[in-house]
Amino acid sequence: MLCFDSPRVFGYQQKRIFNELYNDLESIGGTILVVLDEIDSIGSDDDILYELPRARSKLDLDVKVGVIGISNNFKFRDNLSPKVKDTLCEEEILFPPYDASELRNILRQRASLALHDDVLESDVIPLCAAFSAQDSGSARQALRLLRKAADIAENEAIDEGKTLISEDHVREAEHQIQRQQVVEGMHSLTRQGQYVLLTVCQLAAKGEPPERTKIIYERYCEVLRSHGSDPLKRCRVHDHLSDLSLHGILRLVDSSGGRGNYNEYELDVSLSSALDALENELGEQNSIRETAKRNRILD
Repeated sequence: MLCFDSPRVFGYQQKRIFNELYNDLESIGGTILVVLDEIDSIGSDDDILYELPRARSKLDLDVKVGVIGISNNFKFRDNLSPKVKDTLCEEEILFPPYDASELRNILRQRASLALHDDVLESDVIPLCAAFSAQDSGSARQALRLLRKAADIAENEAIDEGKTLISEDHVREAEHQIQRQQVVEGMHSLTRQGQYVLLTVCQLAAKGEPPERTKIIYERYCEVLRSHGSDPLKRCRVHDHLSDLSLHGILRLVDSSGGRGNYNEYELDVSLSSALDALENELGEQNSIRETAKRNRILD
């Protein structure tokens, strides 16, 4: 991947890199579509998006150049420079997330290449597809889940002689992936951020629906007092809630009421996964688990 944010790229000036690119395009000729996958990774370094559409008129090239950008981030264009926005004259095509049926087809095709026909129980692929369809509709997520389930089954086969990938392996894979997601997200959290997550877990254990920031803050203050610490100001707790949402640990729910708009938050991972990660930092959370079991949130 070339980076254009400095005068030189791999020892060459940016101007020379573009000239080499133009020469290659003209040698091909005709109509060329340049496809940039994950185009949002380009960040603020968007010179190539300015140069390519203008190449034909600017340099009198005998070639027509178009750019196709692929991204899951619908807002990445907001960060493009004004000159790029003016040059692109883009047209947007939205592809909806995969549904469960489409994901099953994708998984079956990939599984036929990677796995023996007789190692999958019949409900494995439908369950992987269902988990992903309910979450993001991402084929990558569904494939990751199937691969993790296969890894777990393979380890069991070594230890216990079992050979089939089952529904239980998929559910364990989902739990491990979510737990790892929380653990990775918590690396950037301070102790106060961990207490904010603990507060949301307490609310989730009681089976309460998404809660407003105001309610979360009131409960957070109680948690801090019970731990002998001073709570942060409400605005700082809101920042921690936003961080947890950005890491995919909490889900932000936009709501409106009689007094205007407000934010609500809830767990975007399983309660068990969040508690497993918290216990590594804050110790056992048996009281929350017991509350969740009484309310049939945890088995």
